[in-house]
Amino acid sequence: MTLAEFDKQYRDKFEIVCGCDEAGRGPLAGDVFAAAVVFDKDTVIEGINDSKKLTEKKREKLFDEIKEKALYWSIKRASVDEIESINILQSAMLAMKRAVEDLPVKPDICLIDGNKTPQLETTATAIVGGDARSQSIAAASILAKVARDRYMLEMAKEYPEYQFEKHKGYGTKLHYEMIDKFGASPIHRQSFLKKYYAKLSEKQQENR
Repeated sequence: MTLAEFDKQYRDKFEIVCGCDEAGRGPLAGDVFAAAVVFDKDTVIEGINDSKKLTEKKREKLFDEIKEKALYWSIKRASVDEIESINILQSAMLAMKRAVEDLPVKPDICLIDGNKTPQLETTATAIVGGDARSQSIAAASILAKVARDRYMLEMAKEYPEYQFEKHKGYGTKLHYEMIDKFGASPIHRQSFLKKYYAKLSEKQQENR
């Protein structure tokens, strides 16, 4: 079954089918993004897949094609402050809720990647691995991923010492080295760094 055929199952019962996914739950820094996408029943985009399985160049190309061919699309985010206040899972749910509610139409059903759904005023169903099964979810994953990567490139200009353009905020060796050298920036998620700081403290005590 193709990704477009997967969505067709739902269109047999629901007129407006929306796919929704988030990007940026794992990084140590930056906002979490989400996107919502609604396609016409006849729209099929070649090469669309889970954003993590695509090259950056391919994602960028599909980003423009999805926006051009989708009936409706929306990209929203939840801030670092919100992540620190309500945790990353709830912030991802909040970003997805914002993306769906920003659409100019109310979907009849929302297909949500993962095993949880945000609180929406419409039917929602969680689909594990949905970004590799549903065209609309995969499209949402691409929009969210590209939008977040572009945001991190902007953050790289604001905080050049962390080299966000190279790791997009994920916990790479280079990123941890920059945190060790410069400390945390205003866009770092302090709650994500607690375990790292605790381990660092243990090592320092052992070396005394």
